[in-house]
Amino acid sequence: MGRITVTWKKSTIGFTRDQRRTIAGLGLRRLHQTVEHEDVPTIMGMVHKVRHLVEVKELASAEPPEPKATRSRKKKQEQE
Repeated sequence: MGRITVTWKKSTIGFTRDQRRTIAGLGLRRLHQTVEHEDVPTIMGMVHKVRHLVEVKELASAEPPEPKATRSRKKKQEQE
């Protein structure tokens, strides 16, 4: 699945409590903060609910990075 960035652009003052809670549920704490999320239906539903308060960008789809090898993995790989 793809990834998206969500940036909080407009204050929630004057909007309903559930929209404020949705912003918090997305992990946004202050204006102009950006968070990264998976492009899944639950997150997209939250973004749709507050679409007038946030800006969404789709990240370039790239393969996820391989986990970094720990010392024990490096030793095992060198031995093989």
